[in-house]
Amino acid sequence: MTSSTLTTLKDQHRATWAAGDYAAVARHVDGGPPEQVLAATGVAAGQDVLDVATGSGNVALRAAALGAGVTGLDLVPELLDIARERAAESALEIDLVEGDAEALPFADASFDRVLSTFGTQFAPRHQVVADELVRVCRPGGAIGLVNWTPEGLIGRMFAVFSRWMPKPPDFASPPPLWGDEEHVRTLFDAHDVELSFERGINAFIFDSVEDYMTFFEERYGPTIKTRERLIAEGAWDECRAALRALYEELNEATDGTLRIGGEYLVVVARRRG
Repeated sequence: MTSSTLTTLKDQHRATWAAGDYAAVARHVDGGPPEQVLAATGVAAGQDVLDVATGSGNVALRAAALGAGVTGLDLVPELLDIARERAAESALEIDLVEGDAEALPFADASFDRVLSTFGTQFAPRHQVVADELVRVCRPGGAIGLVNWTPEGLIGRMFAVFSRWMPKPPDFASPPPLWGDEEHVRTLFDAHDVELSFERGINAFIFDSVEDYMTFFEERYGPTIKTRERLIAEGAWDECRAALRALYEELNEATDGTLRIGGEYLVVVARRRG
């Protein structure tokens, strides 16, 4: 791996997550997942909390409302602007910082809680991310992550994408692996942490399968970029048909609407003090 290869990939990630309207997508996961990770890690008033890959601020805002001192970090300045607006509307103070989950711009042992919800799993080098999360967490503190599982809706969606998209660089691991317990154990194996896991389901509810597909095609960065590339290659219709088949398979609704439960894994890594 060369530094230019990594820089190019990070630029691509930044452009992907700036595309579309991720804040609209984030509203569909702004319930159970953030509430579950905040409860699992015991976030409370007076703690110093870092929300890595904060996006539009779902977790950061809730932690600040609990009375914690919150810093939110994201690779994408456009998303930080949205989080900043939401914090101002709610009269909440959050320190928002542009930065990379693989090189957190904070001193060792800076935070009591280090969190990420559907965020750090998309950074390419999983081991680097795990090492950074532990580094900035204080002894006796906790790391809490919410990650889509490989076998759940979003993991399987990315598996469909991978049939047509170029293979990522060798140093980049697939995002859904962060939703696999054994993979997570290997990432934290060298650290003095106690791991625990919970699972949860986030319900995606739309008027129809077509409405759901269109929503993601217009607003979700990874879908937007996949669609753009495959349209240029003449392969989008085939990929879209495979996506439709997946959503129809997983759809729990029987009245023409769409209701799919997206499985996620909550990882809690407690640093021994």
